[in-house]
Amino acid sequence: MSLHPDIAPLVFLIGTWNGEGRGEYPTIADFTYGEEIKIAAPPNKPFLTYTQRTWRTGDHPEAGAPLHTETGYFRAAGPDRAEAVIAMPTGVVEVHAGKIGGTSVRLETTTVAATPTAKEVRSVERSLVVDGEELRYELWMAAVGQANQIHLTATLRRQGG
Repeated sequence: MSLHPDIAPLVFLIGTWNGEGRGEYPTIADFTYGEEIKIAAPPNKPFLTYTQRTWRTGDHPEAGAPLHTETGYFRAAGPDRAEAVIAMPTGVVEVHAGKIGGTSVRLETTTVAATPTAKEVRSVERSLVVDGEELRYELWMAAVGQANQIHLTATLRRQGG
């Protein structure tokens, strides 16, 4: 596979990652979930593709049922800057910019766009840290009248890595 040189600062994200996470927010009950993230580098393109899906876990009666999904793109905007565009079937699109530091990325929304029927989301922050074959992330959110606060945390393992 021929990698575009512009994605070099983000290659540590490439892979299929699986694991579990935990969600919380004042407007919902705390929950656990399983997750798969796929980040790939199309040949000779200056971006990474991103797909994510989650499912309910634990002793919940709907364990295994799909929860959230999103898709998008990551781009390097220089040796230590990153951008991302992430779209969700809930009618929300996040445009992010942020910093790359070693094998971590910290992104904040510059724009959140929504369809007329989507729930209100004012801002999102995403922190991804890769340590060997492990990806840990946190997602902070200001939405539905709530201040910016932690919403999701997860630890995933690279598959086949």
